[in-house]
Amino acid sequence: MAAVRDVEIDPEGTFKYILVRLQRPGSGEQRDIVRGTKAAEFHNHIFEKVNPEMEKLGYECKCLGGGKIEHNSKDKKIRVFGLSTGYGKADHSVTVEILKKEYTDYEITWSDDKK
Repeated sequence: MAAVRDVEIDPEGTFKYILVRLQRPGSGEQRDIVRGTKAAEFHNHIFEKVNPEMEKLGYECKCLGGGKIEHNSKDKKIRVFGLSTGYGKADHSVTVEILKKEYTDYEITWSDDKK
């Protein structure tokens, strides 16, 4: 699983994100990853891109939910909020913990706010 990055999000702006659980079939090995991009009009567009990539590496994917990320690289701030209509709300506290591993010098917060 080391070949898969924990976080792949756009470097700036407000965009949709999903929390995805990867699992190796037949083993208890699993890990959660965060993916988000402005290019996605809907949350399922992100999953439709991630799922085949992970299947090629031998993982099963399950979307745990989604929301939005506001990424301000200049001020080193990330805000996680909102929900996905199709997948439901991701556990933003889990998302924040994953983001903190990648963005160690950022202020990262979350809320259940819609906007």
